[in-house]
Amino acid sequence: MIWVELAILLGCIVVGARLGGLSLGPIAGIGLLLFVFVFAMPPGRPPTVVLGMIIAVVTALAAMEAAGGLDYLVILAERILRKRPEYITFVAPLVTYVLIMASGTQHVIYALLPVIAEVSRKAGVRPERPLSITVVAAQQGVIASPISAATVALLGVLGGHPIGLPQVLLVIVPSTLAAVLVGALSVAWRGPALDDDPLYRERLASGKLAPPRQAAEQDLAAEALARARGSTLLFLAGIVFVVLIGLFPGLRPTYSSIVDGVAQTGQIGSAGAIMVVMLAIGGLILLLFGAKPEAMMKGNVMRGGLSAVISILGISWLGASFFAANESQIVGEISQLIGQAQWIFALGLFFLSALLFSQAATVVTLMPVGISLGLAPWMLVAMYPAVNGAFFLPTYGTLLAAVSFDQTGTTRIGKLLLNHSFMRPGLVATVTSTLMALVLSPVVIG
Repeated sequence: MIWVELAILLGCIVVGARLGGLSLGPIAGIGLLLFVFVFAMPPGRPPTVVLGMIIAVVTALAAMEAAGGLDYLVILAERILRKRPEYITFVAPLVTYVLIMASGTQHVIYALLPVIAEVSRKAGVRPERPLSITVVAAQQGVIASPISAATVALLGVLGGHPIGLPQVLLVIVPSTLAAVLVGALSVAWRGPALDDDPLYRERLASGKLAPPRQAAEQDLAAEALARARGSTLLFLAGIVFVVLIGLFPGLRPTYSSIVDGVAQTGQIGSAGAIMVVMLAIGGLILLLFGAKPEAMMKGNVMRGGLSAVISILGISWLGASFFAANESQIVGEISQLIGQAQWIFALGLFFLSALLFSQAATVVTLMPVGISLGLAPWMLVAMYPAVNGAFFLPTYGTLLAAVSFDQTGTTRIGKLLLNHSFMRPGLVATVTSTLMALVLSPVVIG
């Protein structure tokens, strides 16, 4: 039965990808209907946190766009990239890697993707190149973060061994940073130039996409320029605060509540805190810098964000339902293979993360199996980068968001399912980081 269910999952992805746009979500809904009502499978959990984060960040971004801030941000980026615009393929993933390593969450990327897409297009760079490696760099940044759920989970699994956070970071940070640079090289000259891409030219010719307007700062009147600058600075302040929340958990407020007559205290989670901050940023931009709600709804950011939300809701929920119904069989098969050859453990981490869409959940599920099978602690740390398999199937939120925000159509989910824009940089980066960690880990830990 598991093979029939897997065929339905993959079939929904293939059909949804071929239809394009936000079709992935509704088509995945058909598969979900079959899972729940025909096969009587338990429905997995919809990705509510991911959806909430996207909605909050997109709301703030759409407000900034309506106030002229996105155009102003693009102008600033263009100024840096004017001499050598191809550098965005290297600059964008490195900036993303640092931000996510500091904040501990990939969700920061939703604020960067539309800016990267727009700057690339206006600079004449094929957006697929920086967008694909930026999504992969975000996953590498998570496992390099000292405060991410994945790293915390790994330290918990290794709690009985004399291995601390500094040793893990000494292995993982250089490994993932090298992976980002090598991954960027793998896509730096990928595909035809933007102006020669057939799909992009077709969209321009049909009027579906307007030619890029080479905006200049003088295009903005003094008052409009002030609003644009102010909204941009406020949005960037929100991003800085999000990073600080990740670095210093004490900044997240605590609260008291009474449950069944007993006083309890708690602290807001990092995801909830980020959502609150970004929604508030959107509201402040509306109040202080004259962003119009109508303009927010008509902007490219809101359209791309809505498409991403619908796609993610359907396909991620479908994938979670498949794993929830077959968890014991999937984990059991992986455990048997690991017993035959230790290197297979890295493949198990990779493919399980592709199904779970979570590095932390993969660590919690499979790393204890590695301990029980007698794998050396240094080897577990060395194989930790293999948990970055979420790019393999084109169902993860950041991948779908990148596709949605690229109005040129160069960032794609291929008709053959696995020939999507993220496969090459994803495989290159994951293999690079894992091999380098296998070299560094016995030196640092073993």
